[in-house]
Amino acid sequence: MLRFPAACLKIRRKFMKFDHYVEYHLSHFENAKSDWNYEDGCVLMGCVQLYRATGDSMYKDFIIEYMKQFINDDGTINHFEKEKYNIDSIHTGKVLFFLYDETKEEKYKNAIENLMDQLREHPRTKSGNFWHKEIYPNQIWLDGLYMAQPFYMEYETKFENKEHYEDIVNQFKNVRKYIYDEEKGLYYHAFDEAKLQKWADKVTGKSPNFWLRAMGWYLMALIDTMDVMSKEIFEQYKALEGIFKEAVSGMLQYQDKESKLFYQLIDKGDIEGNYLETSGSSMVAYAIIKGCRLGVLSREKYQKVGEEILYSIIDNMLIEENNIPKLSQICSVAGLGPKDERDGSLEYYFSEPIVCDDHKGSGAFMMAYAQLLMLNKA
Repeated sequence: MLRFPAACLKIRRKFMKFDHYVEYHLSHFENAKSDWNYEDGCVLMGCVQLYRATGDSMYKDFIIEYMKQFINDDGTINHFEKEKYNIDSIHTGKVLFFLYDETKEEKYKNAIENLMDQLREHPRTKSGNFWHKEIYPNQIWLDGLYMAQPFYMEYETKFENKEHYEDIVNQFKNVRKYIYDEEKGLYYHAFDEAKLQKWADKVTGKSPNFWLRAMGWYLMALIDTMDVMSKEIFEQYKALEGIFKEAVSGMLQYQDKESKLFYQLIDKGDIEGNYLETSGSSMVAYAIIKGCRLGVLSREKYQKVGEEILYSIIDNMLIEENNIPKLSQICSVAGLGPKDERDGSLEYYFSEPIVCDDHKGSGAFMMAYAQLLMLNKA
């Protein structure tokens, strides 16, 4: 009879718990919205990476079936409105590269072009970054870097002969310049170049707080953009690598020592109303583990850190209610404006609903797990 070390059995139980959750979640999946939306794209990206990690056709079939409701034979996208210039609309398009590679169907390439047409015309700040949305003029949000830059970079690498690498990297450099706090080692949620918004500091244009999921989006944006760019463009690659390493180091200063997770407002763990939040913690785990897999981070130094975050989420945030597996402690949504609402205060970030199974959390959780599988294979 084979005997396994207790530590191996513990990890195997965690993996079984994860597998049970994902199988249930996908079999009971409901679109976050009826239109083309980034929330569903988070789960789809989880499926892309789990397919690459496991080869299980369940994940590929799920993606193809989902896209039937949106992608037409000519590549037009149902319920997508380019004229809104919403940077969130780009995110789910990342899945189309996978589908085009897998199927060679031109409708997916044409859909990619339709989304790229938005980016070609998307309004920008004077410093050169995409506006977050047309209804958020002159504003850069960390969220938006994740929504657009990996898509833009993959397009440039595959179809444009790397022509606009400098533009993409400069948008990250601008965020480092305008949104980073040197003393804290963290990035604020957003920046208003016009300095007109209620939430914006009238001198710096920065929003007032460090929101966990915003930092999670940003870390994922960096590592995903690096993943699809050519290392031959050495100077540009090294620029992103330096920004990424600095951001990871800054984040880990605020990791909760007991749970290994992170708080909704990163640097204010001792403030009443703050809480350990699952989606952002999953994103940090994903970025660190993928950083190890790509050789951007030292595996010896960082793999255990990423694993501890992910395992803690499985142990503490993956729960059962009435025999139904649920991923808990996810901030439903957080934003800024567009007018006087959502002022970026502590009270605001603590007031948003805390929910289970929000696609932004479950998608990041799936991606982190997939990266661990791929890292362990390596």
